[in-house]
Amino acid sequence: MRNESTAAGPVQSVDRALEILDVLARRGAAGVTEVAGELGVHKSTASRLLGTLEARGFVEQQGDRGVYRLGFALVRLAGASAAQLELTQLGRDVCERLSAELDEAVNLAVRDGESVVNVSQVRGSASIGMLNWVGRRTPLHATSSGKVLLAFGPPALSHAVLARPMARFTEATITDAEALAAALAEVHERGWAATEGELEAGLNAVAAPVCGADGRLVAALSVSGPAYRLPPERFAAVAERVRGAAAQIESRLG
Repeated sequence: MRNESTAAGPVQSVDRALEILDVLARRGAAGVTEVAGELGVHKSTASRLLGTLEARGFVEQQGDRGVYRLGFALVRLAGASAAQLELTQLGRDVCERLSAELDEAVNLAVRDGESVVNVSQVRGSASIGMLNWVGRRTPLHATSSGKVLLAFGPPALSHAVLARPMARFTEATITDAEALAAALAEVHERGWAATEGELEAGLNAVAAPVCGADGRLVAALSVSGPAYRLPPERFAAVAERVRGAAAQIESRLG
């Protein structure tokens, strides 16, 4: 582990980089000298930080070299954040109705890299005390939402996941690439995914894709519950309810 003095430099640089974004947001545009003055640092430090931000697209130079403004990378990040917020808001009452009908927990999840992130959760009355999954990262290969995101997502993603060792969480976790590939093909064919104690022993789940107006995958909608309330023989019936709810969310996204 690095000590505090070793870690202080990178942390301070991050803080200063964020402060530069604030400066440009207030001013609209600023030169290296102005940025350095705002931060109370040497011009060379300000120039180095601006160069790093420019390389990542967070700032850009105007026609006059040395004058910076905010870059379009921020628009991309803001757009992604707004899209997730819109998805959560538009789907909230649909998730609430589905949870009330099935009396189980309902989650809306999106992909973040090679993980699943739950952005919304509604708990049924029978699932009081259940772990709050909002904001938690879970594996693609061991969750129903993850299988949906793999089966209906870009082929490059599933290829990448299948090419690497997969962590085992329970005795039921699928860690064999051929077995998972076959499972994903089945998910794609029938339109929904399920897990039977693959992330947590005794916890089952069913999920369906949520697509945007252009047909591209946006999220996964899932229902989860203990195995004694959500046994495999109920998966198909529950899946139809989940797919119906997903279609309602899709109609709003259009």
